[in-house]
Amino acid sequence: MWEYDVAVLGPDVVSGCRRPIAYSPMQDDLTTLKDDMTAFIEGHGMRRFHGYVTDEVTSVMWDHADNAETWKDFVELAKSSGAAFLTMNDVVLNREDVEFLVERLRNSTYLNDEDIEEARWLRTYIGKTGFVQLGWPYQGAMFLCEISTEWYDRYQRLLDMAEEYGGITIDEPDDPDEDR
Repeated sequence: MWEYDVAVLGPDVVSGCRRPIAYSPMQDDLTTLKDDMTAFIEGHGMRRFHGYVTDEVTSVMWDHADNAETWKDFVELAKSSGAAFLTMNDVVLNREDVEFLVERLRNSTYLNDEDIEEARWLRTYIGKTGFVQLGWPYQGAMFLCEISTEWYDRYQRLLDMAEEYGGITIDEPDDPDEDR
């Protein structure tokens, strides 16, 4: 039940500090993985707190050691450390997110047609889960395990680029005397 086909996950799993494990392009939806995580966590008698741990929180990133299945070890370590719960967050791409990104890229000071096309290409993944984060607190730090798809990493890169180069649309009043 907990086995994953290595051919589906692929050997291109990466890990590192503040970089989530990335699944192969063949696995473009982490919904089943998220469901497996939920069942595994609850099977260990632990609760889930629906929340996202930001970069501002002191944290330690789980090293996947090129093995996508180590999230189970992460959950078991949390349990053995006495954690009663894990934080859990996931990101499902929705149409509004993609349209917002396309619009921000169009209005940015750095206009690149390839990036806009890549953002439009993300419409393929609407409704799919691209990111899952598990975490548990221990001695003033959050221990985190993050898993993402390749398309989600691309989405994040484009979002960061859009933020860096502006892209914020400011509505101007139609009537110049309207603000007076």
